[in-house]
Amino acid sequence: MENHDPWKHRSAGMKCSTCMWFVGKQHADMKEGDFWKIGRCRRHAPTMNGYPAVKPDDWCGDHRLDENKV
Repeated sequence: MENHDPWKHRSAGMKCSTCMWFVGKQHADMKEGDFWKIGRCRRHAPTMNGYPAVKPDDWCGDHRLDENKV
């Protein structure tokens, strides 16, 4: 039996960096065209600690594609 996983790479297009809820955190030495190193997920209301910190290559089930980021 072949080990075929139909869900493999399913999340490849669902990274935080392409999500409409992702807000990247700017850093002092950031130049035009640089990628975000970390950001915040604003999908749900903030907790006492604020919005959760996420990396651009993280993903979750609440991903919604932002056409301006693709």
